Amino acid sequence: MRDRFDVVIAGAGPAGAQCARDVAARGYDVVVLETESEDEFPRQSNKSTAGTFPSMMASFNVPDDVVMNYTDDVVLESPNDHFVRNQPGAVLEFADFKRWLVAEGREEGAEFRFDARVSAPIVEDGSVVGVRYDGDEELYGDVVVDATGPSAPLAKELGVTDLKRERQAIGVEYEMEGVEVNHPEYPDLTDAMMLRLDHDLAPGGYSWIFHTGGDTAKVGLCYIQNDAHREYGRDGMAIDDYLEYWLEEDPRFADATRLEGKQHRGSAHIQPPGSLSTDGFMAIGDTVPTIDPLWGEGINKGMQSARAAAVTADACLTGEPDTSAEAMSIYDDFWHGDVAPKARTRLLMTELLYLAPNERYDQLMADLRAADDDTLSEVNQGNKLAMGRLLHLSDLPILARYVRQRLRE
Repeated sequence: MRDRFDVVIAGAGPAGAQCARDVAARGYDVVVLETESEDEFPRQSNKSTAGTFPSMMASFNVPDDVVMNYTDDVVLESPNDHFVRNQPGAVLEFADFKRWLVAEGREEGAEFRFDARVSAPIVEDGSVVGVRYDGDEELYGDVVVDATGPSAPLAKELGVTDLKRERQAIGVEYEMEGVEVNHPEYPDLTDAMMLRLDHDLAPGGYSWIFHTGGDTAKVGLCYIQNDAHREYGRDGMAIDDYLEYWLEEDPRFADATRLEGKQHRGSAHIQPPGSLSTDGFMAIGDTVPTIDPLWGEGINKGMQSARAAAVTADACLTGEPDTSAEAMSIYDDFWHGDVAPKARTRLLMTELLYLAPNERYDQLMADLRAADDDTLSEVNQGNKLAMGRLLHLSDLPILARYVRQRLRE
């Protein structure tokens, strides 16, 4: 007899575990296959800075006991200036958060199988009907969901995703103590999440300090392996070298030390999604990819994509089941309409931002202070007219360079 479920999910990250939680709450039989062992979960995949906002906390009923620190402000830094915006948020203990999601899914009736490496989809008559894992093991389901992140073993074989190396962002982060979050030469980062635009530290990307309480913080950087990184980067320096350079140069870290065992690495792709679904199949979370290209926020977007997939599965399995590509495309509509509206515009903003030189970042801080709250909100929502209000004639070379890059691609 076939090992069969209504829904089979590959990956127990925030997207996969949330999808299982939502699907099980609707009364379906759902199983999650996770590569890591349960005893160590999520040691290998504990990669997120885990900064998020109240909307995510409320939407998914995230408890206080997985929060390291509630924050009041978002701070943007450039090499010689900064901008502060009041924006409540939360920095999660990512490992605790992931374990909580698994526990929530189990409470709803979802089954989790750890030490289960998914390798390929099972396709019959053109439709995905299950997965292969751990060599020759097979598991069948009416709906299959790939939530494995950039590895995407199912989505890649099915041609649902086309993750490009030149669009890959890589990041490294330390959790540290002894950080002087209120240094006199810098903005006060007490109860704040700070993002710094500075090619000297993160060429073609950004660095961050997320205050986690007292003198502790998450400190890291990431960059996209793009033209901006190649232009501003230094020969022979890898991502760890840039982080070490920042820690040595910035006086906020003069007395700081790393917390043992608290180093995190991760990658995501900053690009538009290809297709999102096919017969009997959906891709969610970083498999798509779903991460916000502008600010790198991935948890909320990933879990929103999980919820959209759960709603789609429910619609396709209610009454006479229909898991055809046409029926599953409901998920695509949800993704583009609700999960990541104006994704291409936000990607445009991101690429223009990283092409700008350091002196333009200083000007940007002044521009942001001069802008009204409506303009800032509209820019963050991907409004092109609002973006235009922050542009200068001197930005024409950046725009021309962006156009040349797109023509080359």
